[in-house]
Amino acid sequence: MMDVMSAPLRPGLRVSSGLTIPEAELSWRFSRSSGPGGQGVNTADSRVELIWDAANSAVLSPVQRERLLERLAGRLIDGVLTIAASEHRAQLRNRDAARARLVTLVADAISPPAPPRRPTKPSRGSKERRLKAKQRRTDVKQLRRRPNDS
Repeated sequence: MMDVMSAPLRPGLRVSSGLTIPEAELSWRFSRSSGPGGQGVNTADSRVELIWDAANSAVLSPVQRERLLERLAGRLIDGVLTIAASEHRAQLRNRDAARARLVTLVADAISPPAPPRRPTKPSRGSKERRLKAKQRRTDVKQLRRRPNDS
């Protein structure tokens, strides 16, 4: 029997309850990370690029695809989304960071738009309370003035 906490199988990248990007649609590219390092600075390919063809993905519904392509238009190149991660020294941690970034980006992009704001007007009671409070402040300031001799 396999323990629940042991090495998880990764059938895909779970974005939401209804959307999981299969591993087959994700491709990886590795290169040397810039910045400071140690003895392995010029040997380890720790920089990670996660590439996902969003425009041709089989898991997106037409509505999700349209939303995603519209909202991520500035980040997509020919419908392909590329996420680079090089903040960690270990390639595995950079892979996890890139996956997490892709999940949040896609989840935000496919979420339905917020309902439009329905304008409301202040109630009669709130208008009266506001005007009474203003009058009280006026009276307080009036009492602070020097009395007129006229």
